[in-house]
Amino acid sequence: MFELPEVETVRRDLDRDLVGKKVKEAEAMSMKTLGRYKNRKAFTSQLDGMKITAVQRRGLYITIVLDGESTLVVDLGSSGSLRRHANKDAVDPDTEIVITFTQHGQLRLLDADGTASVFVVDTDALDDEIPELDGYGLDPVDEPVSWTAFGRTLLGNKTKLKTLLTDSSIVVGVGDIYADEILFHAGLRHDRLSDSLSSQEIRRLHRSLVGTLHDAIKYRGTSVAERPFIDPFGQPGEFADHLEVWGKHGDLSGRNRLPIQRVKFGGSWTYYCDTQV
Repeated sequence: MFELPEVETVRRDLDRDLVGKKVKEAEAMSMKTLGRYKNRKAFTSQLDGMKITAVQRRGLYITIVLDGESTLVVDLGSSGSLRRHANKDAVDPDTEIVITFTQHGQLRLLDADGTASVFVVDTDALDDEIPELDGYGLDPVDEPVSWTAFGRTLLGNKTKLKTLLTDSSIVVGVGDIYADEILFHAGLRHDRLSDSLSSQEIRRLHRSLVGTLHDAIKYRGTSVAERPFIDPFGQPGEFADHLEVWGKHGDLSGRNRLPIQRVKFGGSWTYYCDTQV
């Protein structure tokens, strides 16, 4: 799945580019992303004539607020991509949704593997329509959290650190890539128990969590072969150039010049340096 920096990169781009634009028409190429609907018209008719007033994010959902008290919800899944296009641009075979504006082109949803979904809800009913929003934990990008509050969460759980970081009920939007990077910069092992950390280690982990996510957003997300990420203007994320451990098994660590290690953890590879304790 895409992680918080990728989804936030998309949100920021679309918020700058789409607010104020009015939908001329919407088209769905198939039912692949429309699991909540019985037919394509039931979805597209909810967008015709609507004006975009804001583009927000709730966890890993992109919420495009429309006038008329409704919201277009987009879940990119692990293969979805929102792209801005001119009307005349060739249509990619993976295109599922095309939203044409009265001015300034189109917004297209591409989804090669069928993991994305889109739907329109009443804005006031958003939490009811997406119950998992109530179960989300800390969102370090949307709402700053103090290291002391973060520390209470850590000490209140007897959980291995990578398991904790990738649990959306504790921290939103952190997956394998960013968890490994966060733990490397904090100098902590993935299998260290959260209730064993000292105050200094809690501070380091908090600083690393916030700093890593913001740096990844600065470089517009991470695009790797295992999970390509393309922004709304067709450019890949550049944070892969700044990864220190993830995917670098056998490379020399920048911290001790020894090979970076990897181990299976929770069903996937975890990458780390021997200096992590």
